[in-house]
Amino acid sequence: MADLLASRPEPLARFRELLAGRDPVLLPGCYDALGARLIEQAGFDAVYMTGFGAAASLLGRPDVGLLGLAEMADQARRVVAATDLPVIADADTGYGNPLNVIRTVQIYEQAGVAGLHLEDQVMPKRCGHMEGKVVVSAAEFEAKIGAAVAARRNPDFTIIARTDARAPHGLDQALTRARAAQAAGADVLFVEALESREELEIVASELSDIPLLFNWAEGGKTPPLTLAELTEMGFAMVIMPISTLLVATQAMQAVLAKIKQDGTPVEAVKSMPEFNQFTELVGLEEVTALEDRFSY
Repeated sequence: MADLLASRPEPLARFRELLAGRDPVLLPGCYDALGARLIEQAGFDAVYMTGFGAAASLLGRPDVGLLGLAEMADQARRVVAATDLPVIADADTGYGNPLNVIRTVQIYEQAGVAGLHLEDQVMPKRCGHMEGKVVVSAAEFEAKIGAAVAARRNPDFTIIARTDARAPHGLDQALTRARAAQAAGADVLFVEALESREELEIVASELSDIPLLFNWAEGGKTPPLTLAELTEMGFAMVIMPISTLLVATQAMQAVLAKIKQDGTPVEAVKSMPEFNQFTELVGLEEVTALEDRFSY
């Protein structure tokens, strides 16, 4: 857990070690700093900062390109500060052309994330599992990935190339773009919104010489495979972007309905975590100890 004064482990090199391991790296999604703390407390090895969840949390709106670089980088900085785990962050399209991508990579790296993914949608983009996606040219996508690779200061910073070409142009075009991104220097490939197990097997076979990311998009277009199936196919990373967002939303709706019905939380509080449990979870004891240490 992130100590306010302790030296931090080197997240970039740590994530590279995880990525080189035999088993897929599991990255539950968080949309804020509290979620990052909970992921670490649950025993995971890495965190994924979801753009879908960030849009919902910060704006109360869908993932349709409304958040910009400054807002996403600020959220990434807060998430990184809350955990000692490596954080992989959604960077959407890089927020412009290759020059914008250079700035995006440098700002995300300064924010402390271990890596990011960039996609080939036009801006404003939309969630990869929504309808109506449009992608930039293959040449522009390859140029943006090349710019991202050139922009990083630390060679361990992980560049993940995501193509959304499957929906508008078919699987063959998505594979071609993925190969071009690999040639441009991407460390991991992410073929978004595949629609069958057969397509997943084709991607895993055709791109078996580079780490692959599987998006376990809860309720999305891609079949919900088990960890054993994903391991057998050879996926190196599995993100689960919105499980925490969906269950938190459901829980908030339920407690609000109960308070509305009763007029106060008199009954609802019986099923909540205790106040002292929550303050312990968010590190009150550590903060109090620092107050005592530096009292005057």
